[in-house]
Formats: sequence, C-alpha cells, structure tokens
Amino acid sequence: MQNTTQAWKEKIVPVTLITITLTFLFLFLVLPLILIFIEAFQKGASLYFASFNDEYAWSAIRLTIFCALIAVPLNVVFGVIAAWCITKFKFWGRNLLITIIDIPFAVSPIIAGLVLVLAFGRNSALGSWLIEHGLQIIFAPPGIILATVFVTIPFVARELIPLMEEQGTSEEEAAVALGAGGWSIFWLVTLPNIKWGLLYGIILCNARAMGEFGAVSVVSGNISSTMTLPLKIESLYAGFDAVSAFSLATILTALALLSLVIKSIIEWRIKRERS
Repeated sequence: MQNTTQAWKEKIVPVTLITITLTFLFLFLVLPLILIFIEAFQKGASLYFASFNDEYAWSAIRLTIFCALIAVPLNVVFGVIAAWCITKFKFWGRNLLITIIDIPFAVSPIIAGLVLVLAFGRNSALGSWLIEHGLQIIFAPPGIILATVFVTIPFVARELIPLMEEQGTSEEEAAVALGAGGWSIFWLVTLPNIKWGLLYGIILCNARAMGEFGAVSVVSGNISSTMTLPLKIESLYAGFDAVSAFSLATILTALALLSLVIKSIIEWRIKRERS
C-alpha cells in the first residue's frame, strides 16, 4: 500500500507541474498569438488584404527589412570577432568586455533611444555638425539603424561565447602547428564548429531587430516616413483601425513562428551532431 501511494505521488507531482506550465504558456503565449489572427480576419479576408493597400504600411515593411538587413550583418561580424577575442585570447579587461556586451540586456530600449537623441540630435555638437553636412541621424533611417544595432548587439556574441569556450583552442593550435594561416583556420576550423550556434544567434538577432519598438520609437519621431512595422501597428491601433493593426501584426507573428521553427531545427541538428 505504501509503495502504491509513493508511486502515485511520483506521478501526480510531475503531471501537476506539467499541467501548470502548459496552462500558463497557453494563456500567456499561445492564446494571444491565436487571437491576433482571429482579430485580423474578424471582418473577412477582403478587409484583411485591403489593409496592405496602404502605401505607408508597405513603407514600414520595407524600412523594417532594410534596417534588419544592415543591423544583423553588422552584429554578426561584431559577434564573431568579439567571441573570437574573448574565447581564444587571455587579456586584461576580458570580463569587462563581456559585461559591456550585456549592457543592452540591462538598459531599457527607451533609455537607449534617448541616449542616441542626446548624442546625434540637432541640439548636440555632433548632431548639428552632421546636419550641416547633409547627414541627419535622428528622425531618419540612420537613427533607426543605430537603435536596432544597439538593442541586438548581444545576441550573436552571447550565443557564440559559451560554445567557443566549450570547444577550446586545441583544433586551432593544431592547425597553426600544421602551418595554416589565420583566415584558413577561421574558415576551415572555427566556422564549421560554430555554424549552428551562429545561425541560432542570427535568428534571434533578426527577430529582435524586426520587432524592436522602444528605442526605435524614440529616434523615429513617429513620422510616417520613418515608422517601422511595430510603430505602424501601434499607430493604426491608436487610431482605432484595429483590423489593419492586427493584419500587419500577423506579419510579425508569422516571422516569429518561422523563427521558432528554424530555431527548433537548429537545436535538433546540434543535438544530433553531438550524439
């Protein structure tokens, strides 16, 4: 009897915890995603597709993609270089560099946007000088790109650093002993070992770049020509055009779901290669 009670307790505890977890995830993650599509198609497919006839909506989509196409490659280059330096070399200030990389995780995106306004705004020395020479940063695409780069800096580096630390330097040292050069070592030894972690970081970086709202809202000035897709969605919803807002929101939702699928495939490939 005691063994039966113990076995029942061992089953009921994990079942209860799993049920609570799944219920929480459904209510706060899955259900809101489903409701986005329900609201978008609430008044019919014709109104859904009509929401994309707005030129400003397409302008927001193009600007979002444009900023992501610049910010993500920049962070890939920086992330690989930073991870290489941190994991392959021992130097003074290494821990400080890791801490600096994590700053965007700790600082509010709104604060990041305000810092960019202070640095590159019309009232700053640098900003006024740039405007005099025909280059406007704030309330223009360059400011949005800078804000996007700032908030996405940690994603690639933070995925690669623990992976490259785990791999160590033995393979690179063996390649050096065999006479390989720096570029050959990177392309033939390091890159194949970090390819899945790098792709994982790129996916997370791109998802954050396309969905960023706080920092971008500050530097864009809520001007129609400088609105990214998240800002356009917020503007439509604030203007009581809920159908159009949810219709555009389905794009970001679909991209998020696609990112999750690719992320799951990468995680499966990583586990398969390690097993």
